[in-house]
Amino acid sequence: MSRPFSGVRVLDLTHVLAGPFATYQLALLGAEVIKIEAPGRPDIARTRGPDEGLNERLRGVNYQAQGGNKRAMTLDLRTEAGREVLRRLVATADVLVENYRAGALAGLGLGPEELSAVNPSLVHCSMTGFGQRGPRARVNAYDNVIQAASGVIPRSGGRKPGVAFVDYASGYNAAFAISAALFARARDGRGQRIDCAMFDTALMLMAPSVAAELHPVTRGPAVEAGLGSYATAGGELMLGAMTPEQNRRLWRALALEGHDHPRFAEPTTSSGLRALGEEMRRVLREVFATRAAAEWEELLHGHGVPAERVRTLAEALTEEQLAHRSFLAAGAPGDPAVPVAAFSFAHDGPRWDSPAPAFGEHTDEILGELGLSTADIDGLRGAGVIA
Repeated sequence: MSRPFSGVRVLDLTHVLAGPFATYQLALLGAEVIKIEAPGRPDIARTRGPDEGLNERLRGVNYQAQGGNKRAMTLDLRTEAGREVLRRLVATADVLVENYRAGALAGLGLGPEELSAVNPSLVHCSMTGFGQRGPRARVNAYDNVIQAASGVIPRSGGRKPGVAFVDYASGYNAAFAISAALFARARDGRGQRIDCAMFDTALMLMAPSVAAELHPVTRGPAVEAGLGSYATAGGELMLGAMTPEQNRRLWRALALEGHDHPRFAEPTTSSGLRALGEEMRRVLREVFATRAAAEWEELLHGHGVPAERVRTLAEALTEEQLAHRSFLAAGAPGDPAVPVAAFSFAHDGPRWDSPAPAFGEHTDEILGELGLSTADIDGLRGAGVIA
């Protein structure tokens, strides 16, 4: 069965999360992804996760969550023999994705210009914290420090959110950019150089806030009362009545339950809702405290009002809704179930085919495909170029 990226070869020189997540998206859609790691220096994600047994076997949950559908090989790029193997791989590839510090690969003679000379149609995607140019280009970064540098943490109550969402968003950003570059290449045959910065991604995720910060006007009232979390008689309820129409539905629903406040249903603009925000919020706190969150959720859904009981991740994963989505793959025996894709196609869409590979699992196989003999491969292994 053909998928959108069937026949596309991707060299994955990334580690930890954002880069491997980007290449995982391509692999789910049919790309052949080859994960390249240095001998004796496996991706640290292999050793991270709640199951120490899996960590010790270099199959940590964090690695497996974005490692499926790939092949894996070892290669020491600090050696000339290793660099020559990479050049031979580049000659066969469509895409190369790396998250080395800016300039690091160029220092090895493997920069974009050198690799483009080997394969002019190569799509080369660099993923770093701050991009390839500027005073911070060579600064190392992870999701947490990018959240700190970008202003995310102050906007999240002064604490880092418990999800590495900048990593994941950067992975999606890179996968989207690569897809666009491949689409353009199909028209004009040209390769592409992609510079994907986590810092830019974090700011893009706050686009309205960025625009507002750069637009010097007097701050308006607080957000609408219909957007927020409320304590109930059992659990928290997150309310999402953002528009004037949703606000009217909310107050009509509450009136039917004996909480009639017709004035709150009158606003026809967002500014009108914000003007009544504090007063509405006080009333909503009192109203929602009279029943459990699950009851309010069911009632408000019946009136077309966005609202959800605040659930734990464990609760969310037991929801019947998930059974109607092609979201999880069972994994191999002894391995965890893993997310596949957050979308589906009517045909030939994303699919999990194989578990995350062992460290260097396909080294000999891939080198053999390049035409290296058993003696050649043994020589590379003896010299420490491969594990």
